[in-house]
Amino acid sequence: MKTLKEIKELILKGDIIKLFSKDSGDKFHPSEIAALLNSVSLSEAWGIFNSFIGERQVTVFPFLGAYLQSQLIKKAADDQKRYILNHLRSNDRYAFLMSLKGLQRSSLLNFLDGENRKVTEKMLGYSPQSVGRLLNTQFVTLRKEMTIDEAMDYLRENQPDTDTADVIYVIDDKGHLIDDMPIRRLVLNHQKKTIADIMDNSYVCLQVNEPMGEAIAKFEQYDRSVLPVVTAENLLLGVVTIDDILDATQQRDTRQMQRFGGVESLEYPYVKTSVLSLIRKRAGWLIILFIGEMFTATAMGFFEKEIAKAVVLALFVPLVISSGGNTGSQAATLIIRALSVGELTVKSWFYVLRRELISGLSLGIILGAIGFLRITAWQKLGWYDYGKDWALMAVTIFFSLIGIVMWGTLSGSMIPIVLKKLKQDPATSSAPFVATLVDVTGLVIYFSIAAIVLHGTILK
Repeated sequence: MKTLKEIKELILKGDIIKLFSKDSGDKFHPSEIAALLNSVSLSEAWGIFNSFIGERQVTVFPFLGAYLQSQLIKKAADDQKRYILNHLRSNDRYAFLMSLKGLQRSSLLNFLDGENRKVTEKMLGYSPQSVGRLLNTQFVTLRKEMTIDEAMDYLRENQPDTDTADVIYVIDDKGHLIDDMPIRRLVLNHQKKTIADIMDNSYVCLQVNEPMGEAIAKFEQYDRSVLPVVTAENLLLGVVTIDDILDATQQRDTRQMQRFGGVESLEYPYVKTSVLSLIRKRAGWLIILFIGEMFTATAMGFFEKEIAKAVVLALFVPLVISSGGNTGSQAATLIIRALSVGELTVKSWFYVLRRELISGLSLGIILGAIGFLRITAWQKLGWYDYGKDWALMAVTIFFSLIGIVMWGTLSGSMIPIVLKKLKQDPATSSAPFVATLVDVTGLVIYFSIAAIVLHGTILK
């Protein structure tokens, strides 16, 4: 094993490949190798990766970033592609293929052998957010008639050395799951006992179409690191590990965060995405939001006469409009996250509506009172003269903030639920979108209240 000083010297000399020579390559964890490959140039990464034996390439490949994976597989020879793709775990192979464009994905499917292609195409047919997309088919099953001695011999010959080996599964003649048990139960019991003798006939499983959010809840509730996946008929299809669930959830949360910020989700990490691609991903939403903001100008033009009569109204437009956008973005953030983790469902809409009405009213009163006191203080201290009708102006701001903040909270909370009902991603009700919507409607609320309160005074 090379020392830290030797590793630093090799990196500084640019001779990185020597770090992973036959006598030292296996001393590094695959994630450590992947971290280094992700940080060097493509040519260096390919030189290192290509120097590994096939087995080592397979263990390192899943830890690489999606962009580097696609570039390395492009450079690989056909035999190399075939070996890597067929020896990856089914869920790792699926994750890689899903990161590719349709044409490239289809071409790589041709490198899979019959069974692997059948499994992969079946996984591609499952719902994108279901545990079926994370199936790992590298597992071994036992029959209850086996003795522990027979079972141990069978496991030694057939069980892959993976993180799914901690738990074994018992099935009947038709492949139905009837029990699961930790491997330690085999070790701690007498070898002459049968599997049926040590079964407790109790197990926890996931349905193949079960959403990932519900799967995470089961992992947490039962403190499991791996769970079996079954069909509606209880046929055992494979297993899913908590690591795979967390990785998939992290990718989903990243996409949602990007969409919530008004950006199309990126296929690759920010640093690996070209400037042209970034512009394309951001321009779409910016154009939509810009067009939306045009309606703000239209709304102000509609109240042009009121503004001309009372220019002081224009002073508070940024104040009242930003308050509505901010509260709307807050509500959208809370509801989208609650929907994501399963705290709320579409059926919870009335519960959310009641809570947000109360919250919006309370927050509106708080902000309205601050606005009222601000006008009063500036007028009394002589810092600004709002005219003889300053008190009515303060009342206008007070009620406008109540109305706009309530509208902001209702819009921010209901739009994600409506999108969820329409089978769309709630994250697309991004903070900029909610803010733009509230900007336009907030102006209408503000000037309508002003027209009522100030009628007969400065708005004659």
